[in-house]
Amino acid sequence: MSFTPPYKYITASELAEKVKQADPQQVQVIDVRDDDFVGGNIVGAKNSPSNAFYDNVKELVEENKIICSLLSDCALSQVRGPKSARIYSELQKELHPDSKQEVLVLRGGFTEFAQQYKNDPALVEKYNSMYHDQ
Repeated sequence: MSFTPPYKYITASELAEKVKQADPQQVQVIDVRDDDFVGGNIVGAKNSPSNAFYDNVKELVEENKIICSLLSDCALSQVRGPKSARIYSELQKELHPDSKQEVLVLRGGFTEFAQQYKNDPALVEKYNSMYHDQ
């Protein structure tokens, strides 16, 4: 039996297109990085640190119920992003079973996104290379 996650992955270039064309009521990026959020973020991202995500997820679901695409983002999208997307998606389906909201996870996370778009102020803000460039 195979497991199908309740979210889909999106690439950095697909997200860049969504962010540039987005109506704020259509796409919301939820960045679940903890202390590493201060090193820069996707423009318009809302920080909901993974260490408190479970405590805040119901509020996030209610705040974003009219959004068409909700994106969960972390540094690499290997643990925090997918876990948060799963938790969000499950609660969203429980509270709003008829919702058509799409829950996405950024493949490669903020790290990959920033490598490609750190110099584009329409996509990345507050970028600080101290946190990312080694």
